[in-house]
Amino acid sequence: MRSRLFAGLSLAALAATGNTAFAQSATDAKTTENDDPIVVTGSRIDRAGYDAPTPTTVVGEVDLRLGNRPGIGQVLNELPQFRSTVSPSTTAGNVISGSTAADLRGLGTVRTLSLINGRRFVGSNNLNNVPQSLVKRIDVVTGGASAAWGSGAVAGVVNIILNDELEGLSMGAQTGISSRGDGARYGGDIAWGTNFADDRGHFMIAAEYINDKGIFGRNDGSRPNLDADSFTLPNGSLLRVRDVNFLDATPGGVIRSGALAGMAFGADGSLSPLALGSQTNSTAMVGGASRSQADHIAVSAPFERLNVFGRASYEFSEAARLWFDMGWTRMWTDGYQLFPDALRATATSGGLVFSRDNGFLSPAVRAQLASGPATFRMGRILDDIGRYGGVAYRYERNDIEAAIGLEGTLGGGWRYGTYYTHGELRNRMNTFNQRNLANFNNAIDAVINPANQQIVCRIALTDPNTPCRPLNLFGQGNASPDAIAYAFGSATTIQTTKLDAAGASLRGDPFSTWAGPVSIAVGVDWRREALETNYRDPVSMVNGFSYVIGALDGSFTVKEAFGEIAVPLLDLTGVKFEVNGAARYSDYSTSGGIWTWKTGGTLRLFDDLLLRTVYSRDIRSPNITELYTGVSTGIGTLLDPFRNNASVSYFRYVGGNPDLKPETANTLTIGGSYSPSFARGLSLSVDYYKIDIEDVIGTIGAQDLVTQCFRGNTAFCALIVRDASGAITTLYGNQQNLAAYKTRGLDMEASYVLPLASGDASLRFRALATRVFKLQINDGVNIYDRAGDVGDNVTFSTPKWKATGSVTYQDKQFGADFRLRYVGGGLYNSLLNIVNNKVAGRAYVDLGVRFEIDDFTLFANVNNLLDRDPPLTPSAIVHYDSVGRYFSGGVKLKF
Repeated sequence: MRSRLFAGLSLAALAATGNTAFAQSATDAKTTENDDPIVVTGSRIDRAGYDAPTPTTVVGEVDLRLGNRPGIGQVLNELPQFRSTVSPSTTAGNVISGSTAADLRGLGTVRTLSLINGRRFVGSNNLNNVPQSLVKRIDVVTGGASAAWGSGAVAGVVNIILNDELEGLSMGAQTGISSRGDGARYGGDIAWGTNFADDRGHFMIAAEYINDKGIFGRNDGSRPNLDADSFTLPNGSLLRVRDVNFLDATPGGVIRSGALAGMAFGADGSLSPLALGSQTNSTAMVGGASRSQADHIAVSAPFERLNVFGRASYEFSEAARLWFDMGWTRMWTDGYQLFPDALRATATSGGLVFSRDNGFLSPAVRAQLASGPATFRMGRILDDIGRYGGVAYRYERNDIEAAIGLEGTLGGGWRYGTYYTHGELRNRMNTFNQRNLANFNNAIDAVINPANQQIVCRIALTDPNTPCRPLNLFGQGNASPDAIAYAFGSATTIQTTKLDAAGASLRGDPFSTWAGPVSIAVGVDWRREALETNYRDPVSMVNGFSYVIGALDGSFTVKEAFGEIAVPLLDLTGVKFEVNGAARYSDYSTSGGIWTWKTGGTLRLFDDLLLRTVYSRDIRSPNITELYTGVSTGIGTLLDPFRNNASVSYFRYVGGNPDLKPETANTLTIGGSYSPSFARGLSLSVDYYKIDIEDVIGTIGAQDLVTQCFRGNTAFCALIVRDASGAITTLYGNQQNLAAYKTRGLDMEASYVLPLASGDASLRFRALATRVFKLQINDGVNIYDRAGDVGDNVTFSTPKWKATGSVTYQDKQFGADFRLRYVGGGLYNSLLNIVNNKVAGRAYVDLGVRFEIDDFTLFANVNNLLDRDPPLTPSAIVHYDSVGRYFSGGVKLKF
């Protein structure tokens, strides 16, 4: 019964009965088991049998189990409607915040609203807040839903529904490792639920722990496509190729100006010509005796996560049921290398500047430099500094939240609900091995003290009491611990995010028309969000480190009222027609009042075919980070079209903007579902979506910024700083209402549950696919389409095709899963002239088996069974599987 019930849950969205989907039994797809409706979240209306016009995909127990993913975010990433924000494990780029967010439609995580049991929660871009053992299902509203749920639901809503009727004790343990012996992961979970007070009360509690060791060192050739980048050819076009390294910086240092240009330092401080690769340009080479930042970035970053969640409820009567939730999540890492600090140099700019009398130069080298300029430039990759060998990162997030609510029924079938929640998220962030800019510049200016022939900082000649210690960067491993301690340091920032939210709603059927009851839902919401920086170290306070985590302090409040109505207009034999409308008024303390609304309708024919359409106006108000962030630093490399697409390193400073106004979006969805009575258990669904967003909030990506400047956008050119030689030194960009996004696409689903002759076994088939026709960006000067752009340095890059298909067999003692995942290819970057611009798609095979022995369940999984390499693009860590073949397994106990 349990397996058939949850199989039916996963079919609910395919049956597309909108807000109320019914668990389908293996023998009768038109009836419910125990007549219990499953209320999903496409609407606030909860009348039994109501068909909401907004499509909703339900992720049930089977879907949550497939692949044995370590978090809800990873599960959702594999649905075609989502753009991946993390790889099958957690990538370095996303673990900086210690969170995993959902990105519907590739429109950015901030445009997908995440809820728990229909309410907001602090740090709501993090899907790791609830132990997975408590998750009953996840409802994904794949259309604009701001009128129903408020700001942020431009692309849709992810609503995590808890199993608040849990009974008994369950516990489990699991582990996993890649076929290369890295990426080890282990964890355990426990959950317990019970009724009390003659079943009027219920209590449950669950805890979950996961330790992921991460994956490093994949630059060893075991998955060569991960070590790929773009190389600029002599004609200015680009070639995507493996093992692209810096020519203007090496781990030991390479001189880039003067008579000794092109000479590299060995570990003993001696010079020899830099061994060049098979192809070279002014800044990079293919192969050769150097490295790049990409060599050091983790394929997946380590993390530990501990979740505890409890819920208690008590029903005084049908008119009053009190509930209380409380949860705590801690996510942390002990530290790992984020990237090596690469100080790159041309002959005239960048890198490190040394005097020819530097005390760490050998007499022979000083003699060779004597007749030239007084200084020379050197490019250096600082991957031998400190414990982690480069700029390293450590974080600790502590998230605690409590909510209380009262719900029940009133006379005449009216239902009400109220709640209040308070949550606080405290995030401690440390970056190690950062250059203390003032100290570092003093330390590398080392000279020989004529009084004692000792090497000292130059400032020590005039200030004998200086704490400066000379830093030797000529050759790897020559920097003394004292010099490292003086020239480098740790930046620390502690921030606290707070959420207070309250709401009340009333739902019922006040009267009926000739076609049936009219249903309404009305309510009010209030919330306050705040974020404050509790601590920044003294050096960061004056932007004294090379990379800055900006201070952030601010808050806003919003008061809202909403209403929704569903009116049946036709109820004849085999034909039902109903219209729906909703509106919400939101008053923000930062930007004032704004309306959102939706209107739509459903037409059901002969119980088998449901046609639906909905048109909505949605909003996304600027969040605290966008409004109030102080200056923060980013670093990376890009291709400069003004300099023949030379690869250059850059610093980028970004910040908030208190004058932002809300984004507005118009969303149209047209579709339907078909559940033929002659093939019970079969469901088919197709929905077309069209989303147009105006006044988009954001900062343009670094590569896009330079490319669009090159294409004539002078506003973007003003955000680029170049030195006297024309080389990029700094990029700027605060949050702003940039312009417009438009996307068009088609969602398709098919599902079939086939009971087998034995009666105790079944086969479940499910396939989902999304085709993105357009993801158009209008920056005010140029219009370009990102659908099919799959390079990692492209804002909103999204494959045109994404699909998953699964077959599940289940009987009383054995179960097996087969899943095929497909991620389409496209172009690395449609705006760049790349010789081999095409990126091939990838298909992955996953297998799983389960053995049930009394109360025990043993399970094993292998993901990416065929060990498919990612395509030749660094974006493999986003869209494609960068981990390779991965084994996992464990045991569960329920009694």
